[in-house]
Amino acid sequence: MIPYLRQFDFAYGRRDQVSPLIQRVIADNPGPFTFTGTGVYIIGRDRPGAEVAVIDPGPMDEAHLSALIRAIEGRTVSHILVTHTHRDHAPLARPLAEAVGGAPILAARPPDRTVHASGALDEDDDADFQPDVILVGSERIEGDGWTLEALATPGHASNHMAFVLREENALFSGDHIMGWSTTVVAPPDGDMADYMKSLDAVLARGFSTIWPTHGPAITQVAPFLKAYRAHRLEREAQIMARLASGDQRVADMVPTLYAGVDQRLWPAASLSVLAHLIKLEKEGRVRASPGAELAATWRLVDPAL
Repeated sequence: MIPYLRQFDFAYGRRDQVSPLIQRVIADNPGPFTFTGTGVYIIGRDRPGAEVAVIDPGPMDEAHLSALIRAIEGRTVSHILVTHTHRDHAPLARPLAEAVGGAPILAARPPDRTVHASGALDEDDDADFQPDVILVGSERIEGDGWTLEALATPGHASNHMAFVLREENALFSGDHIMGWSTTVVAPPDGDMADYMKSLDAVLARGFSTIWPTHGPAITQVAPFLKAYRAHRLEREAQIMARLASGDQRVADMVPTLYAGVDQRLWPAASLSVLAHLIKLEKEGRVRASPGAELAATWRLVDPAL
């Protein structure tokens, strides 16, 4: 079982000092994919004239922008970093950059495909987002007493980029890892095979703390990530079992696999099942007809053939 973390102290628009080098401001955009809302991280010293970076400015919201400006007041924003281009993370980056004097926006290259297999979800991309600096991973971004490292973590989104705060051995995980829930992996942009590789890469780094964009910090990192990974492998085994029992379509599997989940989340669950099936097809364990999509018919591949 994943030891979910769902209780933490916050108030919308309030700046909280959550570690020596990290402050957090949470946007008032709660929902089934955002939990309590988008947590924006300000990295740097809390002193006049200090140089800070901002991670994931959040949704387009004037009240939230005003709260961020108040939280930063008296300091200089040297960089604005975006983990990925989903609309609860990226849209406020440009307005914030303009409000603080033109700080550069850094992110991975936006994906070419921005529509999910089932149409619009809250996880859709901000189609207008364009960074000033394209990151590919391993870049170092330095400021006043802090050093961030870009860590490519594709899977939830093809352009997902996490950020390591080296001084605190902490990872800003965006939506790659969340304490309150599992992560949506929605084809065609989301990729389960990439997601599992990225999860293993994060586990191998031995971080002390993970700061997701939604929800509280994860401090028991290794046990949490191992449970997170085991959950994905268990879901994969459940999907194989449903195929063995005679289910052939994603729509046949979801009511059984997600019987205890709010049905409003079944469209996202369907995409997660599809992502697992695409991974299994790449591994030669299942086959789709006519193609890897929600309406496809799936079957097990006989390993003896």
